[in-house]
Amino acid sequence: MQNAPDSSLIGEEYEVEVGPVAHGGHCIARTDEGRVLFVRHALPGEKVVVRVTEGAEDSRFLRADAVRVLEASKDRVEAPCPYAGPGKCGGCDWQHAKPGAQRRLKGEVVAEQLQRLAGLTPEEAGWDGTVMPAEGDKVPAGEVPAWRTRVQYAVDAEGRAGLRKHRSHEVQPIDRCLIAAPGVSELGIEKRSWEGMASVDAIAATGSQDRQVVLTPRPGARLPIVELDRPVSVLRVAEDGGVHRVHGRPFVRERADDRTYRVGNGGFWQVHPKAADTLVRAVMQGLLPRKGDTALDLYCGAGLFAGALADRVGDKGAVLGIESGKRAVEDARHNLEHFERVRIEQGKVDQILPRTGITDVDLIVLDPPRAGAGKQTVKHLAGLGARRIAYVACDPAALARDIAYFRDAGYRVRTLRAFDLFPMTHHVECVAILEPAEKGR
Repeated sequence: MQNAPDSSLIGEEYEVEVGPVAHGGHCIARTDEGRVLFVRHALPGEKVVVRVTEGAEDSRFLRADAVRVLEASKDRVEAPCPYAGPGKCGGCDWQHAKPGAQRRLKGEVVAEQLQRLAGLTPEEAGWDGTVMPAEGDKVPAGEVPAWRTRVQYAVDAEGRAGLRKHRSHEVQPIDRCLIAAPGVSELGIEKRSWEGMASVDAIAATGSQDRQVVLTPRPGARLPIVELDRPVSVLRVAEDGGVHRVHGRPFVRERADDRTYRVGNGGFWQVHPKAADTLVRAVMQGLLPRKGDTALDLYCGAGLFAGALADRVGDKGAVLGIESGKRAVEDARHNLEHFERVRIEQGKVDQILPRTGITDVDLIVLDPPRAGAGKQTVKHLAGLGARRIAYVACDPAALARDIAYFRDAGYRVRTLRAFDLFPMTHHVECVAILEPAEKGR
């Protein structure tokens, strides 16, 4: 039921003391009357004036932007991007914070989720509490690492490319995205008109010169002739969701772990140029694969971890990957075709895994979507008796929930590492290594 118009608090302003950071790129504050506020563009400990952006008299909480800073945190900097700030682009959450402060805030969120949802302190999770920057991302305060190799530009009614405002379909036109990787920026997407398009995805591969744009037209619109500042391949998203090649290759070549991976039709690949290698290294250091091991790579995408495992378990080992996306499965099979003991199955993990008849494995890697693996899948995995399990997570809440399910099923966290693979945003990537609870550390 919608709130009566006169109960809306949108536009109301409050002077508040900003409390701790919360999951989602905001901080918690309370009004004098005790109303809970989720505040963006603020930092813990600051005194600010906030303006409500969502909520009404009967809402459990209100969303708000800090529009005036009365007492600033020592961690505050001027946002380098002119499109960062209240009512503007929603892509970055922490441009107003020093890089080290951003990582501390992310660490606090991971710790809070672990404690609240899994009942674990950082020490009990084998984590030192730090969020590690990716190689090359240590920049001075006031500068921004250009890391994002995949950018989805929204297009407004006038054909201008931009990025969506926070929790909105409204488009903020831009002339440059500071966090876009050089290979994306050099295409010049923002400089031309995209009339009739709903969105333009720009992809700059890591380890090759491959560049790609994926166009999503508005219903009934004709495709434009694409002339950009660098050679690109062009794909089109049809109304049924299918992706079709217009010209050039239907894939880009990515490079990780000394191997080239084909990723087709704008499919999933880690967005930070150092992410794939960083995560493979963390997963393999945690699992310590042995020759002859059997392993699972679940939600395997184009086969990144399956390839790393296959290299390390050797000819007498075996790897099974499971992935729901049809094109990703085709890519994974192509990428790993020279490994005789690697098999890739298409379908949802919770449906395919029970059908395989597998009753025991040595190692498991899972890199589930943001919602996590869920109780039933975790229970099934724990029943396979793996020596170690590597859980790669882009959402600390989902990770903590699944860790609690693993604990109930007889597994404990041996180590946890956190990586800042999404600078300037609230997102953080974690790798948790689990082992049977009866094993000693």
